[in-house]
This record gives sequence, C-alpha cells and structure tokens, in this order.
Amino acid sequence: MITIRLGRGGRAKRPYFTIVVTDSRKKRDGGHLAELGQFTPKAAEPLKAVDLDALKVWVKKGATLSDTVRTMLKKHKINIAS
Repeated sequence: MITIRLGRGGRAKRPYFTIVVTDSRKKRDGGHLAELGQFTPKAAEPLKAVDLDALKVWVKKGATLSDTVRTMLKKHKINIAS
C-alpha cells in the first residue's frame, strides 16, 4: 500500500521532516517514490514547498495519508479533496 507520510531529518532537538510517498512496509527513512515538501516544526513558516498538485495526483492514484500528515494539512488549511 502506498502511503504519504513524514521522513525525519536534522539533528537532535532540531528536526525537520520531508513529506514523502512510500510503500507502507518500508522503514521511516527508507527509500521513497517521491518528495512532496518540507515540514520544519520550529520554523516561523513550518510548511515549505509543498507540491499540492503532486499530492492530489498521488491521492487520486490511491495513496493514503498518514494520520500525522492529514492532521498537519488540516491545521494549515490545505484542502486536497478537490
């Protein structure tokens, strides 16, 4: 099953996350099919360069959003339903 979830990067106490499309059976930081954007929780603007068109395409293809990504997009008022 294809999932859109977060992969972690950064160092201790300074994380950043990449929104990735991956097989749900792979490890969190394992190989991925596509990168869709960046999320830096401690930044003034936490979401950077999110490719909404690619996100919509992957969801149409059947990819599921992880609970964390779904909540994050909802919190930042990003609607991918259309």
